[in-house]
Amino acid sequence: MANLPLIIKYILTGILGMFPIIELRYSVIISQYLFNLPVLPAFICGLIGNIIPIYFIVKYIRPLFDFFGKWKPFKVIIDWASEKATKKIAENKKLQNYTALGLFLFVAIPIPTTGAWVGSLIANFLDIPPKKSVPPIIVGVIVAGLIMVFANGGIQYLLQ
Repeated sequence: MANLPLIIKYILTGILGMFPIIELRYSVIISQYLFNLPVLPAFICGLIGNIIPIYFIVKYIRPLFDFFGKWKPFKVIIDWASEKATKKIAENKKLQNYTALGLFLFVAIPIPTTGAWVGSLIANFLDIPPKKSVPPIIVGVIVAGLIMVFANGGIQYLLQ
């Protein structure tokens, strides 16, 4: 992998950032170990890759839900998740006022299943418009990525 052209390494880092679970937080670390990329360029490429799907998920995942909702196994899951999410937000006025903060905090915690993909799905389930949901998700991605970079740097320092 070290013999790849530099531009290909950056593109692959961006593509890694697009994958659910991996996202920015792990794409930087993977690119450092696999491609020997410096932290800042790897961070920027992973960030760009992670940001690209956010708007599309928030805005356009509903037609996919509708399409897959035609089949009973998917419909049961989609209906259950949608009903649960909308009911929670409708019942709680505080939750309505702090959805942006909640999305940010959810995405900013760097553990699997709390990234931009799931945060975007949550925003879609709660019918939060992209204008209100995309910025806190992006800031959460940046914070989670920074936490991972600093944690990885600390671990490397301790191992030396």
